[in-house]
Amino acid sequence: MRTPWGVALSLAVLLWVHESHAAPEAQRSAPPPSPLPPGVSAVLWKLSVPESAAPTPERVALGEKLYNEKRLSLDDSVSCATCHDPAKGFTDHLPVSAGVKGQFGMRNSPTVLNALFNASQFWDGRAASLEDQAKLPILNPVEMAMPSPEAVVAKLKGIPEYVTAFQQVFKRDITYDDLAAAIAAFERTQFSGSARFDRFIHGETKALNESERRGWALFNGKARCNSCHAGNAVSPLFSDQKFHNIGVSAHKQDFPQLAREGLKIVRLGDEKQIDELALQTRFSELGRFLVTKQENDVGAFKTPTLRNVGITGPYMHDGTLATMWDVIDHYNKGGVANPFLDGGMQRLGLTEPEIDDLVAFLFTLTDERFTRLNGQELAKQRARKNKRPERDTAVAMGKKGNLGDLAPNPDLAVKNPADIGAYGTETLPKPASTKQP
Repeated sequence: MRTPWGVALSLAVLLWVHESHAAPEAQRSAPPPSPLPPGVSAVLWKLSVPESAAPTPERVALGEKLYNEKRLSLDDSVSCATCHDPAKGFTDHLPVSAGVKGQFGMRNSPTVLNALFNASQFWDGRAASLEDQAKLPILNPVEMAMPSPEAVVAKLKGIPEYVTAFQQVFKRDITYDDLAAAIAAFERTQFSGSARFDRFIHGETKALNESERRGWALFNGKARCNSCHAGNAVSPLFSDQKFHNIGVSAHKQDFPQLAREGLKIVRLGDEKQIDELALQTRFSELGRFLVTKQENDVGAFKTPTLRNVGITGPYMHDGTLATMWDVIDHYNKGGVANPFLDGGMQRLGLTEPEIDDLVAFLFTLTDERFTRLNGQELAKQRARKNKRPERDTAVAMGKKGNLGDLAPNPDLAVKNPADIGAYGTETLPKPASTKQP
């Protein structure tokens, strides 16, 4: 008997999640908070949060204070919140972020929302955990620019309130590891999953309007977004958490030459060197290659979550796409050709009304506590929709170029996936049938 495709998808994602997040055998999971929002998976929580990293109230309070602490930077001007502002969906709404002394890095700030569920951190996955991620920006020369972990600890030891706080929380003197653990604990409380989409997926059909429902169908059909941004009840992030070259930076660099140069530089590179290459040099465009040194990772960056995508622009690893219309235009023409382009890229042939529907759907993935900001960002982006540098309708419609076949048309008879078992089965099990055999 064939396994229903929805069940097969759930099992596949569960296996993937297990492989991506598997904790050491002896490590126990922290119990998830209760109740969790409808779009947050308890299964994913247990796989992502070991007991040793449980976000206790004491660690979270200290971590939030440190998250907003500008004295962690060299000139007391930058904190974690500078680039990951809670009022801006935990981003800064800039193409690339500003550090100390007005310096700018090479990468866009990803949101902290749901970062606790990431299998790896940063656009290139160079940090394995939130703790590892928290340490690097403090030491990066263009971000917070502290010279060493020892210097950070010495600076904090000069602030009596932190000496007392670390003693109360960790029962010992300040350490760099404990600083990172506290910040990570705060970030583990920043999960998000109460979007209008979640109400729709749990049976409130009218939570999405007709345009948004058409966009959902396109997302799973002609637009092929679900190839990399699929979600279900176990992994509702809308990201495969893999790394893909979609051609965003191909127009900037000669990839083969850059890869040859990069391989010589990063062959002996340590974590600090990779971090600096990623933030300060043209080798930033090599993406995942800096970490793995594998040719098929040249120009590849992590698939971001689509949760809260409406309020976390501009988009892509370098922030070069200002609006969701620009993003869809990029995909509509099959990306930008280069020798390392992901094999799944192809022209989509989306019409202008279809692009509008798809964008409308993507804005339904924003947590409802950001409803006002979501509306403001949608209005701002819509005002720019006729100024789209990525739009090339002739390429998108297959009238020029040769980047693969156009995607097939989707079934626009929109189905609620909860009704067919592809999404929502974990939290909304269907009652057993009472029908007699």
